[in-house]
Amino acid sequence: MGVYPNLVYMDMRSNNLFGQLSFLWGDCHNLQMLRISNNNLTGEIPASMGQLSQLGLLDLSSNKLEGEIPSALGNLKKLFNLSLANNLLHGSIPQEIGALSSLELLDLSSNNLNGSVQYSIEHCLKLRLLKLNHNNFIGDIHAELGSLRNLYELDLSDNSFIGAIPSQLSGLSMLESLNLSHNELNGSIPSSFQSMESLTSIDVSCNELEGPVPNSKLFQRAPNQWFMHNKKLCGVVNGLPPCNSVRGKWKGYKILVLAPVLGLICLILIVMILMFSHERKKTKETNNDKVTQEKVFSIWSFDGANVFKQIVEATNYFSDMHCIGTGGYGSVYKAILAATGEIFAVKKIHMIEDECCVNEQLFNREVEALVQIRHRNIVQLFGYCSSSQGRFLIYEYMKRGDLAKMLKDNEKAIELDWRRRICIVLDVVHALAYMHHDCSSTIVHRDITSNNILLDQEFRACISDFGTAKILNIYGQNLTRLAGTKGYLAPELAYTENVTEKCDVYSFGVLVLELFMGSHPGDLLSSLSLATKNNFVCMRDLLDSRLALPDAESAIEIYCMLSVAVQCLEPLPSRRPTA
Repeated sequence: MGVYPNLVYMDMRSNNLFGQLSFLWGDCHNLQMLRISNNNLTGEIPASMGQLSQLGLLDLSSNKLEGEIPSALGNLKKLFNLSLANNLLHGSIPQEIGALSSLELLDLSSNNLNGSVQYSIEHCLKLRLLKLNHNNFIGDIHAELGSLRNLYELDLSDNSFIGAIPSQLSGLSMLESLNLSHNELNGSIPSSFQSMESLTSIDVSCNELEGPVPNSKLFQRAPNQWFMHNKKLCGVVNGLPPCNSVRGKWKGYKILVLAPVLGLICLILIVMILMFSHERKKTKETNNDKVTQEKVFSIWSFDGANVFKQIVEATNYFSDMHCIGTGGYGSVYKAILAATGEIFAVKKIHMIEDECCVNEQLFNREVEALVQIRHRNIVQLFGYCSSSQGRFLIYEYMKRGDLAKMLKDNEKAIELDWRRRICIVLDVVHALAYMHHDCSSTIVHRDITSNNILLDQEFRACISDFGTAKILNIYGQNLTRLAGTKGYLAPELAYTENVTEKCDVYSFGVLVLELFMGSHPGDLLSSLSLATKNNFVCMRDLLDSRLALPDAESAIEIYCMLSVAVQCLEPLPSRRPTA
């Protein structure tokens, strides 16, 4: 190829290109994005690519590239996305990769890389995704990986890692997916993993692990496949044997030792019962109340009357002054519980004409399943209660409210700088991917809009009304009427009632445009796809004018996201991408 010094963006994905990468790529000094994935390229990656000082994204995945990863890539200080997966690369990871302080996504999976993982990677503190699976790495998993606090996916599977799983990995508070399967790890799974609230998937199968698995809801609900083919794991996972606290070699002495001990314990217990029966009787009511308060919104078995009483008091009988939103499914009230000071969002579901049509058992079962779901980008449903005055879903309260209101308020919109808007898009993508692919059955949201994207104090974005469409279908609501919001509806819903995940993808495309434009694209939707494909629309003409133009790194990410958003608006559902 020739030299194009003004070239900024090159996308040649998924063609039938063959041959080798030219060293002349290094002369494209203004190049910010290069994608040549899914082709038949051979040869080595030119070291001259290390001269592309403006490059933010380099995707050479799914080719037949050979040789080692050039250490010169460590010069790309603006690089935030490096994908060299599915090639024939060998050798170790260059230490210079650790100098990429802007790196957020590193995918080197499915190559022939070997050696130990360089400590230098742990200096890439912005990393959100690290995939080194299907290689030939050896040695211990470095405890320093626990310092990559922004990681949401870590995949080290199908290598030859040895030693124990570092307990420091439990410090990855944002981690959602951890795959350490098909290695030679030994020891036990760190008990500190039970505190990883964001974790939704952990696969440690095909190792030499033993001992108890952590006792948390994730592990209690985990499939046996995540832990199979290990040395001797035990505990709460279905299919694993229970953990025995007494070793077999002591069995011969068990009865002899325990008999007098148990007799003494029984005697002490009888004396204690006689001594403290009065105090126990006095405090019984207080303790029961305390347990009830602690479990009100954390378990399914509600003390219905007590819950309803607290909700009524907190909202002053659902006064309009406590109403913070109204939608197709119901009205939402802010409830501050006097007893604990906790704040919840209480959705009062709209009543239907014939309550007797509700399949109560199925409704409760579906809500109970939703209560068990934990994902950092989905508004948590704590529980459900019902009374003669209505049905109520109890949700996590999101302090900053919905995205739509923030975009309409000039001061708040300025708080949503470009970096925060980029992170919001990524948050929504993670939630949609979970709904569409990681649940036991696909859940279609039906109403992805800026009104249903809520933000917490730290601008973490969460999708609200997750699963509400499904439970209201049982409840008897007319979901044809509630299948979406005008301006976000996929075009196929004009002639079919078959709502699929592709409808969510279309709505997501509209949402991304709205987020970066600062307002709903409106009539521009009908012409934007064609105009963008023919490069008649300049990105800066679309961006929210209330903010200064983004820096180079953010501009590349925004361009990528806008390109994906336009693909999401394809009239034909099959041509839209998946979350």
